[in-house]
Order: sequence, then C-alpha cells, then structure tokens
Amino acid sequence: MVRILVVVLAFAVSSLAVAESDRTPPLVDASWLDANLNQDNLVVLDVRSGIDNGGDRSSFQKAHIPGSVYSSYTGDGWRESRGGVAGLLPPVTSLERLIGGLGISNDDVVVVVPAGTGATDFGSAARVYWTFRVLGHNDVTILNGGFSGWQAAGFEVASGESGQGAVTKFKGSLQQNLIASLEEVQNARGTQAQLVDARPSDYFRGENKSPAVKSLGTIPGARSMPHGDFLGERGQVWYLNQASITERVNQAELNPGTRTIAFCNTGHWAATDWFVLSELAGFEEVALYDGSMAEWSLDRSRPIQVAKKGLGKVLDWFN
Repeated sequence: MVRILVVVLAFAVSSLAVAESDRTPPLVDASWLDANLNQDNLVVLDVRSGIDNGGDRSSFQKAHIPGSVYSSYTGDGWRESRGGVAGLLPPVTSLERLIGGLGISNDDVVVVVPAGTGATDFGSAARVYWTFRVLGHNDVTILNGGFSGWQAAGFEVASGESGQGAVTKFKGSLQQNLIASLEEVQNARGTQAQLVDARPSDYFRGENKSPAVKSLGTIPGARSMPHGDFLGERGQVWYLNQASITERVNQAELNPGTRTIAFCNTGHWAATDWFVLSELAGFEEVALYDGSMAEWSLDRSRPIQVAKKGLGKVLDWFN
C-alpha cells in the first residue's frame, strides 16, 4: 500500500508542476490542439511512417492536420545505425540540421503527431519527443490519439504537401542524463538503478525476439513493463491511457526516486515507457538506453536472463 501511495503522489506532484508552469503539457488531446492551432510559434510535426498501420508520406499528403509539417520517423534521420546496432541517437549536429531544416526553431512549441492507428506507433512520437528533450528543447508535447484521434474528433483536415516554414537554425544542448550508455547499464546492479524492459512479456521471458537482437531473453535484473499496456483502442483510435499508469508502475514494483533506465529492442518501444515514467508519473530521473537489446546482445560475454518453467535463470550467450 505504501508503494502505491508514493506513485500516486508522484503523479499528482508532476501534474501540479505542469499546471503551475509555462511549459506545454507533455500530452494533449485534439481539443487542446484545435484551440491552440493558430499560435504563431506552434509547429505540428506529423511523424507517421511505414511502420505504422497506414501511415507514411503519401498518407500525409492525402490528409493531415492543417498547417502541419511532415517528417518520416523511419526515413528522415531521427535514428541511425552504427556498429551493427540499429535505432541509435544520431549526433547532435545531425539532429540540429534535421530539425532546423523542418523550419523548427528553439522558440517553437512542437506538437508531435503519431498515426494513432496501433499500439506501437505511439513509440514513434515518444522517441521524437525524447529526442527534443535530449537536445534541451522542453516545449514539446504529443497529441494523444494522433492524426486518427484528430479525425475522429471531427476537426478540419487538409491535403497536399508539408506546411513547413523556411529553413532555420536550431541549436541543441545535450542533456546527457536522459541517455543511458552501455557502460551505465552494465553497472546498473551495482548502482541500484532500475532497468525496465518495455517489450511484450514473451520477449521479456525469452520466448520471442526481434531480428535486430542476437539472443532470446532480457538484461538480468530488469523489470517487465510492456509498452502496450499503457495503450488502448477506442473507436479504432489508439490512445495512451493515463488512468492505467499507477497500476502498471506498481505492478513493476518501481521506486519513483530511483534512477530508472528504459530499454527494448532498438529504443522504440522503450520511448513510451520513458515518456510515461518521466513525463507523466513524476519519476525523478529516467533515461532511455537507445542501444537496448540490439547492442546488449552483440557481445557474447554479456549475461542474458530467460524464464524457464516459471523460474528465472541466467544464461550466457552460448546457451
């Protein structure tokens, strides 16, 4: 009971802090966006891509929120592959060019819009949101329900090309505390940091794996908190369900005051867990391990934990 009360209070404090500051709320609905759509410094950034159900550049051209800017989450450089590992954060200079090239400046409020068509595409928006925060840009929010939610609410829809402005200068200031390195994850048990696996439960147990990962299982000591548990469908639109946060966090037995590191296969699903814990649940210090299991499993000397007949068993890569 004590742990539940702690998390509820952390969530309440987080909500109060947002209400009392000038910072845009981290999660907004279609009505909020409609009411603020004509603000001069507001940029609606549509990040639909081929990994979404029916979302890509052609989908954007057919229908989008009026005035919105399009950038493919998978195709425009929000993530990159290095050293055989997919999904890594690009260099700051590359991200500065990408964002400035979209006409987004440091003075803009950015509303990130996913497709809203499935449980996984919220991760696209959350990863782009995290990227802005890593660059020190805090005036960023996610449209809950994405473009599908906007349509379902009956608001105006436009067609045609992206509405981006002229190329401008965007300057990033790297927030290293939001990024977990391989070395930090390796030392997590000694530092008492909490590791959170955002993948579905069968991946966590070692019954399934992504092609990007070399072996079944998870990082030893990790807690399971599937990203999909925070999302649900209403009227064919997928929303993040804020009412489920306290229950899910307590099921994972997480301490809001302990540094927490979210990971998955390639740092996509983990962005949803990072967003929930850092921006909504009021955890004090949350980082995302962008290398995730794709990087962890590259080295055969790193331990892997799998569940076998209901018991946790640590195996090395050869097993």
